[in-house]
Amino acid sequence: MKNSQIAIIIAIAVLIGYTLVRLGNSSTYSNFEQATEKMGEKTTVIGYLNLEESMDFNPKTVQFSFTAKDKKGNQTRVIYNQPKPQDFERSEEITMTGYATDTAFIATDILMKCPSKYNEQNEIDSDKIYK
Repeated sequence: MKNSQIAIIIAIAVLIGYTLVRLGNSSTYSNFEQATEKMGEKTTVIGYLNLEESMDFNPKTVQFSFTAKDKKGNQTRVIYNQPKPQDFERSEEITMTGYATDTAFIATDILMKCPSKYNEQNEIDSDKIYK
């Protein structure tokens, strides 16, 4: 075999290995119950903010905590070691990546789905434009 063929085979093997490692580290979607069963393991939970419970921010520790419900109705306290995201109360859905402990879900990353600024009342009727 030529050196170039060996280099190509090694490069392909490295890419396959890298892909397998990345797939193995990817988090999975679950609910709070499943996250608690996998305690300490990174997972992603999609849920909703429970507005009936309190939201607390401690500026000394830069810790924001709130209560969230997952899609199955399970409710748990979420701790996020960052300031409260802007318009957090208006979010329709919250995607929380993190891990469960025996007392709370520790979110390392939060992604919010905010309500659309466009709704049926603000839509323009395209038939009226072209007539």
